[in-house]
Amino acid sequence: MKNTPAKKPAARTKIKDAGQLSGKLSQLLRKPNSEWTTDDLVSVVRDQGVRVVSLMHIGGDGWLKTLDFAPHSTQHLRDIFAGGERGDGSSIFAGLGISAGASDIVLRPRPETAFFDPFSPEPTLVVLCAHLGRDGKPLPVSPDTVLNKAFARLKSETGIELHGLGEVEYFVGKPAGEHEPYGAHDRGYHAAAPFVFGEALRRRALALLADMGVPIKYGHSEVGYIPADDRDRWIWEQHEVEMQLQPLPRAAESVALTQWVLRNLAAQNGMQCSFNPIVKPGHAGNGMHFHLAARTGGSYLTVQDGKGQLRPSSKWLIGGLALYGGTLMAFGNRSDTSFMRLMQGKEAPNTVTWGRFNRKALVRLPVVPKNDKGKPVCAETIEFRLPDGSAHPYLLLAGVVQAMLAGKELRDLDEQIRRTAIDAADSEKCAARVPHTFDEVIAALKTHRAVFEVDGIFPQEQIDGVIENLRTLLRTVPSSS
Repeated sequence: MKNTPAKKPAARTKIKDAGQLSGKLSQLLRKPNSEWTTDDLVSVVRDQGVRVVSLMHIGGDGWLKTLDFAPHSTQHLRDIFAGGERGDGSSIFAGLGISAGASDIVLRPRPETAFFDPFSPEPTLVVLCAHLGRDGKPLPVSPDTVLNKAFARLKSETGIELHGLGEVEYFVGKPAGEHEPYGAHDRGYHAAAPFVFGEALRRRALALLADMGVPIKYGHSEVGYIPADDRDRWIWEQHEVEMQLQPLPRAAESVALTQWVLRNLAAQNGMQCSFNPIVKPGHAGNGMHFHLAARTGGSYLTVQDGKGQLRPSSKWLIGGLALYGGTLMAFGNRSDTSFMRLMQGKEAPNTVTWGRFNRKALVRLPVVPKNDKGKPVCAETIEFRLPDGSAHPYLLLAGVVQAMLAGKELRDLDEQIRRTAIDAADSEKCAARVPHTFDEVIAALKTHRAVFEVDGIFPQEQIDGVIENLRTLLRTVPSSS
């Protein structure tokens, strides 16, 4: 029989990694950030007149923390970059099992994450850090450790690197003035100045993030607009900044840095910035959707095969998110107004569904732009639309990985996919709904905690701490129920 050349499979999309050659430091050092060394950072401090070095890291609450130094010698500087510094783990990770009697941890700088602080009055170089325990190993309850371990587990068991990008939605507010031409209720999508006042702030954020080496896809004004009234003389309008695809640990990092930049810019400009799921009832809420893409061999897999059928990896992710999406609210929906966002009838998922284009589905497959030759200009993604602006991006994305791997093991995976699929024109066919109270989220996490604790990815004390934090919210914010 005559041999014929095999056709090149259409299962992959070649997309260049984002951000590796971007940022001011890459331009100064003339090398990608993956090649930066302690010597490089020492030379930057010396040659650029840097006065302060800041070790920045993620706390148990999901917010950025900082530890500042004024290096007094080259050796001191090298010690900071190479070894880091100790910190109080019982304060940074309160309620997660680190006692005050044995609370020392180590902040270990990661040279590839360095950037110039655009807000510091003193020339400052920031370096993001991992957390080590007293044994010198990654600290188990550090959100950075949890996500990196989950990311590694997926790659080890399946050969897949899961990449993601976050959509950071936020409201920016300013005092109302007279005769201002701004906005209309739920009509702000892609509006341009002078009909939005936050455009300049948003564009400044994009430029600063690019300087920092954070790969950004785009920014635009969003639907939400809240006019001033007799009770609140502030105008609020909604915007969005969307990242580019990166490995999940970097995707979480980019979300945290983007929120940090936006908060700082708002403060500098006499404005307020809110990521709250609902700023005011009846108005659009702040989601934090994540787009997810499987990557192997340097290329992104398509979500579907040439016959339009979901690939196995897509089924694992969709099935896992459908089954455990409500449980993931423990990490991705952490505010009393999280439930208001889901129940007020706008573009937020309220039922456990997935669809190819439906914006009210829990999971959807968005359209992919193509060039005039029909070639995709970006990777196909699976969008998880349940999380909101209160999310802890590190723990949420680690939970997504654990849910995907659990989906892989489902005996009835195909039935789960079929049962939760929904027609694009009707998002109310599925009877199952997402949790509507913290009580329900806590119950789901208690029931499914073993899924997240597999291989010790989420330590038991971390899940205990998350549950206790949710109980605290339940006790202190009656409106959540």
